[in-house]
Amino acid sequence: MSTKPTTTDLEWTELDQRAVDTARVLAMDSVQKVGNGHPGTAMSLAPAAYTLFQKVMRHDPADAEWTGRDRFVLSAGHSSLTLYVQLYLAGFGLELDDLKAFRTWGSKTPGHPEYGHTVGVETTTGPLGQGVANAVGMAMAARYERGLFDPEAADGSSPFDHHIYAIAGDGCLQEGISSEASSLAGHQKLGNLILLWDDNHISIEGDTETAVSEDTVKRYEAYGWHVQRVEPKEDGDLDPAALYAAIQAAKAVTDKPSFIAMRSIIAWPAPNAQNTEAAHGSALGDEEVAATKRVLGFDPEQTFEVSDEVIAHTRKALDRGREAKAEWEKGFAAWRTANSERAAEFDRIAAGELPEGWEEKLPAFETGKGVATRAASGKVLQALGAVIPELWGGSADLAGSNNTTIDKTSSFLPADNPLPEADPYGRTIHYGIREHSMAAEMNGIALHGGTRIYGGTFLVFSDYMRNAVRLSALMHLPVTYVWTHDSIGLGEDGPTHQPVEHLASLRAIPGLNVVRPADANETAIAWREILKRYTKEFGKGAPHGLALTRQGVPTYERNEDAAKGGYVLFEAEGGAPEVVLIGTGSEVQLAVEAREQLQAAGVPTRVVSMPCVEWFEAQDQGYRDSVLPPSVKARVAVEAGIGLTWHRFVGDAGRIVSLEHFGASADGKVLFREFGFTADAVAAAARESIDAAQR
Repeated sequence: MSTKPTTTDLEWTELDQRAVDTARVLAMDSVQKVGNGHPGTAMSLAPAAYTLFQKVMRHDPADAEWTGRDRFVLSAGHSSLTLYVQLYLAGFGLELDDLKAFRTWGSKTPGHPEYGHTVGVETTTGPLGQGVANAVGMAMAARYERGLFDPEAADGSSPFDHHIYAIAGDGCLQEGISSEASSLAGHQKLGNLILLWDDNHISIEGDTETAVSEDTVKRYEAYGWHVQRVEPKEDGDLDPAALYAAIQAAKAVTDKPSFIAMRSIIAWPAPNAQNTEAAHGSALGDEEVAATKRVLGFDPEQTFEVSDEVIAHTRKALDRGREAKAEWEKGFAAWRTANSERAAEFDRIAAGELPEGWEEKLPAFETGKGVATRAASGKVLQALGAVIPELWGGSADLAGSNNTTIDKTSSFLPADNPLPEADPYGRTIHYGIREHSMAAEMNGIALHGGTRIYGGTFLVFSDYMRNAVRLSALMHLPVTYVWTHDSIGLGEDGPTHQPVEHLASLRAIPGLNVVRPADANETAIAWREILKRYTKEFGKGAPHGLALTRQGVPTYERNEDAAKGGYVLFEAEGGAPEVVLIGTGSEVQLAVEAREQLQAAGVPTRVVSMPCVEWFEAQDQGYRDSVLPPSVKARVAVEAGIGLTWHRFVGDAGRIVSLEHFGASADGKVLFREFGFTADAVAAAARESIDAAQR
C-alpha cells in the first residue's frame, strides 16, 4: 500500500519493505558464507541505505561518474555490505554472485569499500572517521567547482548543485579526525553536506557507555550544524518515513551542514543477536540466521533469496537515474549555451588537461643565489595560480611558513565571515590546526573531481596525517602535500619540530612520491612534473609530498632531468668518476662542496641530485645505470635524516652520512656542523668508500 508523496511524505510500499528485508538477508548470508565480516550494522542500517539509494539521492546507476550526481560516503566502512547490497539492488553492476564472493580473492566486494575497485564506491573507507572528513572535502570541492563555473546562479538552480551524504557510526565520531572535519564543516557552513549518524550504542567492546557519555547531538550543534534526531519505530526498527522527512528538512537548510542522529538497534531483528557486540563483527551463525529469516518471512532453508518482484522493483532506480540525468542535462545544456567560455574551461578540466602555455609561467631562478625551497614553491604557486583556476589549497594554520597562499585577497570562507577577503568560492583554504582532517579532506576534494588540491604543514606533523596520506596512495589520488621545515636545518625549535625519520617513513608508503628538491629551480620543475603527472594522459594518479627547506640553499643551473627523479648535477672531471655522491634537498650543497675537495685532490667525483627516489626508480634501467654506473662501487649518500632510504643505492662499499638520532635546539648551521653534516664529513666518507670498493 502506498500514499502519494509530498515534500515530506515518503512513498513506501510493501515491496519497499520486502526489499529492505531482502537487504538484511543478503547481509547475513554474505557474512555467513565467508565466515567473517560485520552483519549487524548492515542489517540495522538497511532502511536508511535503501531510503538514500532508492528514494533520496540523485544518481544514475548506469553512469556512476555522472558529474551531476549526489555523492554517498560510507564512513563506517566495516559495514561494507550496507553499500554493496544497495549497489546490487539499484543496478550499479554488482550481482548476486558478487555478494556470494564477499571478502574473497578477486571479488568486487572486498572487506571494506575500495575506490576504483567497485563501481559506485566513491571512496575507500575502513579507518574510522576518514569518510566523515572525505565527505567534508567533497562538499568543499562542490562549492569551489560551482564558483568556477556558475557562481551567479541562485541556490539550488545550478547544474553544479548537489548533495554529499555520509553515514558514520559511533567509532567514526569517536576518532579525532571526525571532530576536526566536523568543526571545519560547521565553520564553512557547508549546506550541501548531510551526515547520518548510526547511533546504535554498540562497539567492539560492547555498549558505548564503556567509552562515551557526551551528548553528541549537542556537540554537533555547537559545531554550527543543523541537527535532528530520528527515533525508531515502536518495534525498534529504523523509521524510513521519519528519516526521509529529516533528510528533506536538512536539504532545506542551505547555510549549515546537517547532522541526523538515527537511533538503531544493531542486527535488528535477529532474535538473540540484536543489540549485542557479537553482531558487530562476527557471523551470526546458522541457527540465528535461520531464526531471523523466519521473523522476516523468508525461507530459512534458502540462502541469498531475492524475489523477481523485489529486484524488478529496485532496478527501477536505473529508469529514475536515466530520467534524472536527462533532466539535469537539459539544465547543463542551457548553462553551456549561456556560458561558452566557462563551458570550454569545464571541458578542459574534465579532460584532465592544463591551460595552453601554462608552463611558460613557471618562474626561473638566478643561479648562485640562496633561496629557501619553501619560498620558491610559494612563487611557483602564485605564478601558476594566475593561469590554472582549478588549482587551490592552503595550510593547517601555517601559510606564512609553508608559503601556500595562492591568493592573499581570496579566502575560501562563507559569505558572512567577518574577514575582508572572505569569499565562498575563494582560492585559499584555511584548514585550521587540523592536519589529519586536512589530509582526508584533500582526499575528498580529489575524489569529487574538477579541481587540483594541495595543503601544507611542517614535515614533522605529517605524522598526524599519515593514515589519510596512506589512503591517498591506496586510492592513487592526485593530491599534493606541501611539507616544509624538512630537517634539523629549521633550527631553534628543537627536536619536537625537527623531522628525522619522516622522509624514510613516508617513502615506505607504496604509491606516494616524496619530492625533496635541492634548490629553487628543482622546486619549479618538481611542481611542473607533479601537475603533468595529474593529467589523464599520464595514467593513474598518485599523491606527492613536497619536502621543502626553511633555510636558504644555493641555486644551481636548471636541469630538465630533475623531472626523472635523479640526475647528474655535476660530472666528474679528469676521467671517469671514481666515486658518486648522492644528495637530496639541502644536503646536495654538501655533496657539491665535497666534490670540489675531492676533485682538488685528484679524485674524479660525480654529484647526483635525487629529488625523488620514486620517480628515479620508475625510469628504465639504462637511464638509472647512466646516472649511477654499476661499475662505480664507491658511493656516498647524504641526507639529514635516518639513512634507511639509501642502503640500496650505495651498496656494500658505500657510505651514508645520515642522522640516526633526534635533533636539538640551536641554529641550523650549528646543528649541521655538530651532527656531522659538513663537506669535510662527506669527503671523508667518500675516501672510506673508495678504500672499501678497492678491497
